[in-house]
Amino acid sequence: MALKPTIYKFRIALTDLNRDYYDSLNLTVALHPSETNERMMARIMAFCLNAHPDLQFTKGISTTAEPDIWQQNLEGRSEVWIELGEPDVDRVKKTTRVADVVKVYTYQVRSDIWWNQHKGKFGYLPVEVVRFDPEAINLISASPVRTVDLSVMITGQSLFVEGDMGSHEIAFEVLQNLPE
Repeated sequence: MALKPTIYKFRIALTDLNRDYYDSLNLTVALHPSETNERMMARIMAFCLNAHPDLQFTKGISTTAEPDIWQQNLEGRSEVWIELGEPDVDRVKKTTRVADVVKVYTYQVRSDIWWNQHKGKFGYLPVEVVRFDPEAINLISASPVRTVDLSVMITGQSLFVEGDMGSHEIAFEVLQNLPE
């Protein structure tokens, strides 16, 4: 018998000072049995950084045909495609052909090794690569509860997260920008 995902509910008061975007998000997130709490929280933070009324979670880790997060237009074309972790360069290259904007968010301690090995190949692709501070992601993921109220403020290269799990600053570093 297959294990079922664990469902989490996030109510987020979002203030994005970088984009002048303000929203109240009600997110239902399925934590796949093979997914870590750190990956789930990185998905939430990536969602906040890209918040838009049409942005949505996909089946993610349980299917290879979809990203973790995407934004599609009415015709089904991917406007924004967001991957988490350390994806294969060939997968990302294929993605640039089917999506207008492609972003990769890393969150693991070893992501600097992955980036150093692949940054030359990524340099030829129209992709934004962002690294979350792994220690901050670990801290915020330490004791998840099933229903979470958060306040997330984005300014500069930090997310300030306050709520049921305490107050945390999650710094992020843009390793590669999208081409102009």
